[in-house]
Amino acid sequence: MTDVLSIQQGADLLERVRTAVATRVVGQDATVSDTLIAFLARGHVLIEGVPGTAKTLLVRSLAAALGLRFARIQFTPDLMPSDVTGVNVLRDPARGFEFQPGPVFTDLLLGDEINRAPAKTQSALLEAMAERQVTVDGVSRPLGDAFTVFATQNPIEHEGTYPLPEAQLDRFLVKTVMPYPSRDAELELLTRYESGFDAERLLDSELPPVLQPEDVMRLRRMVDGVRVAPEVRAYAADIARATREERMLALGASPRATVALFRAARGAAVLDGRDFATPDDVKAIVPAVLRHRIILAPELEVEGRTPDDVLSALLSRVRAPV
Repeated sequence: MTDVLSIQQGADLLERVRTAVATRVVGQDATVSDTLIAFLARGHVLIEGVPGTAKTLLVRSLAAALGLRFARIQFTPDLMPSDVTGVNVLRDPARGFEFQPGPVFTDLLLGDEINRAPAKTQSALLEAMAERQVTVDGVSRPLGDAFTVFATQNPIEHEGTYPLPEAQLDRFLVKTVMPYPSRDAELELLTRYESGFDAERLLDSELPPVLQPEDVMRLRRMVDGVRVAPEVRAYAADIARATREERMLALGASPRATVALFRAARGAAVLDGRDFATPDDVKAIVPAVLRHRIILAPELEVEGRTPDDVLSALLSRVRAPV
């Protein structure tokens, strides 16, 4: 395969990835699309969903289909930064200390229940997310080009959890919500189990690679080349700016969020088989890009309103280019 893919070749490869992941994860097409868009745009992903909705299986399957290395960290209150980044170990006094890499040295890192880790451990992961490097004993060590964090959190359990800092939330390109599957999808899941599939059996959850690492890099370069017209860029900026003026919000989206909308729209275009982004690309990705970057006014929280409610109302008022 040449070093440069055509847009159709890229779309075909991504469709093969989606099809492969769907053989393991049933009824979560929107979440799979959100995660692929973020990954293509070199962004990290926060996945929120109740236990048992296949969050871990999704990330494991995606890593396998992409042909990338995978590591998982189960976040707990006693997790130390060195459990993430690695530690210097004295194996031979004559040779001095030797660095033992932690699980962060991988391509796709799954941080399960990320909000269970204390602030000190969160800060170690924040450096990895923001700068794609970790610092251990004053020495900075780079991470790979494909390094991406996929973190999960439970939306309903609060005991023993630590709220993620706003700075860390802002580093996730998207926050995707993994809902309960539809009735048809759940019946399909039972049919697969009746046929012998078991997601908790490692061999059943593994997938043969669909792509090679070099394919992944080609796809990301393709996203970098997607054309975004000035009016589409202005639409993204107007949406982000509107959140700062919205009286129903205590905190609006940052300039980094504006850039995130731009990047995610490019990823969505490639996933849809186009080399140009449209206003619909921006509009469709707004909830995933902004829902974790805004804070509701206290009175709205009392009323049970959600960030998605506010964003939906805001999108109806911000004029899209024709």
